[in-house]
Amino acid sequence: MIRSMTGFAGAERQCAFGRLTWELRSVNHRYLEIGFRVPEEFRMLEPEIRRILGEFLSRGKVDATLKFVPAATMASASLELNSVLAARLLELHAEMQELSGLEQDADLRAFMRWPGVISERAPDPQPLHEAALELLAEAAAGLQSARGREGEQMAAAIRERLENIEQCVVDVRGWLPEIREGLRQKMLSRIADLQQPLEPGRLEQEVAFLSQKIDVDEELDRLDAHVKEARLILERDDPVGRRLDFLMQEFNRESNTLSSKSVDNRTTQVAVELKVAIEQMREQVQNIE
Repeated sequence: MIRSMTGFAGAERQCAFGRLTWELRSVNHRYLEIGFRVPEEFRMLEPEIRRILGEFLSRGKVDATLKFVPAATMASASLELNSVLAARLLELHAEMQELSGLEQDADLRAFMRWPGVISERAPDPQPLHEAALELLAEAAAGLQSARGREGEQMAAAIRERLENIEQCVVDVRGWLPEIREGLRQKMLSRIADLQQPLEPGRLEQEVAFLSQKIDVDEELDRLDAHVKEARLILERDDPVGRRLDFLMQEFNRESNTLSSKSVDNRTTQVAVELKVAIEQMREQVQNIE
């Protein structure tokens, strides 16, 4: 299946510990390059993030962003009272009252601000990390699907260009006998204008030489073969961007040779049309995974 390297996908989930949101963006790139922005408490997941994205994507520059908004209940549940320290502070308050002879209520707010009386207990990160990775896999699957949908449109455009190339080859094959005969007649006309006769067999030699010079049967055969190969590649399930990129170079080589051998306006025009179709395919292929 043809997949584009350009796409966007997101996934969001509300959990007991807060809201997680992944955003994935990808553009074309020669290899798979992953960059990500995640909160500090998720930095340790870097190897797993790369592994999961690598399971769904093989090429492209991917930017992955994770946003995390902790639940309010999660923050309050992580606060703990140091009962031993609080009890000791109250004892000291009572002792101070006894020594000073003054009656004064304990300032609980001041006690709570005392270092170590209230502490924040770090929650177990494992459930949070597991949820983030599970959501990442969901987002990556969505990105893969989005790239696949765009890839289908690209494949359709490439198939249309292949049909154009195939028709160009058919047209040139049909014109070749007429072109060869036209060249022969043109040569005969020039020879008739000469003041002295040609050596025996010279005409046949010149015609054979010129026919060999303009012979494009081999180029047409290779273009046919490239069209067939491109269609087979488009049906493959694995990433085929590099294969198609190489094939575009072969297409271009044959069109250049056809252009250089052209001695007829029709074949010259076909060579130009071939170059246009190949360039349009190449632009599509540059963005295929």
